[in-house]
Amino acid sequence: MSVKELKLRSGNNQFAFEAVVFKRKKNSVRLAGFFLAILALALCFSLPLYNLLRLVASDDLYTDIPLIPFISLYLIWMRRENLPFSFHAALWPALLFFSGGLLFLATYWVTSGSALWSMDNYLAVNILALLLIFTAICFFFFGKTFMSAVAFPMALLVFTIPFPDFLRHWLETFLQHGSAVFAGIFFVLSGAPIFRHGLNFQLPNCILEVAPECSGIHSSLVLAITSLIGGWLFLRSPWKRAALALAVIPLALIRNGFRIFIIGRLCAAYGPQMLNSPIHRHGGPLFFALSLIPFFLLLLFLRKTERINSEPSTKKSL
Repeated sequence: MSVKELKLRSGNNQFAFEAVVFKRKKNSVRLAGFFLAILALALCFSLPLYNLLRLVASDDLYTDIPLIPFISLYLIWMRRENLPFSFHAALWPALLFFSGGLLFLATYWVTSGSALWSMDNYLAVNILALLLIFTAICFFFFGKTFMSAVAFPMALLVFTIPFPDFLRHWLETFLQHGSAVFAGIFFVLSGAPIFRHGLNFQLPNCILEVAPECSGIHSSLVLAITSLIGGWLFLRSPWKRAALALAVIPLALIRNGFRIFIIGRLCAAYGPQMLNSPIHRHGGPLFFALSLIPFFLLLLFLRKTERINSEPSTKKSL
């Protein structure tokens, strides 16, 4: 190799090294700016965040909210090898999400004196605005390629938003009536002497009412989050992921109906005092665990069908 070639190669290596160093410095500046922007955002939304923590402490439905950001971060860390390390600002998506966040904030500020703004409605709008502005910051500092790679963990943050009153009431009513229907089916199949009138079940020793508290909305929400994460981790087909997520609806109704049926049979056998028993007051986790059995069987079946469908194409390519 000639002296001229050696000088040219050393010059190219030096240029490549300087480019890598420059890129790292640029990324470090972007990360520093990102964390400063997040700190400013947290300060601006400090009151809604404080009220959200108070809601989490007082309402069992939202006890999982503090875990959602950590789950999202863990999912991003799991796919860290596929993340791009070159960041470019995506101004138009950032502007779009930022404008959406400001629009929700403006809606709240203009109508804040209305009686419609309960604590749940107030937090739903403000936390949604927070997430939209947070997404805008991410687009501005990291760009479209990075955001596409972390789209699902980012979308999972929607479960940090409390339900507005109308949505919570609709979900509880749907689960309440649906659970009563499946409980009635279980009673009929068991041959138990029972008279059902709407949400009331007249048993030999007592009358059992399916109250809104019996809707199982919290466990159904946890099962829905589990189905979305499981589909993203183990399934590739969007249709199979959607099928797994939609399967949560009948699973939730069957699980809750079966729980009502068990409590009803215990009341019929041992008296209404069973309504104060641990299986009624604290039996939710047990029945939730039971619902995970058909859920994971369905997940395994869907995953196995994906492998079977991919085998012929693999053989053809060979």
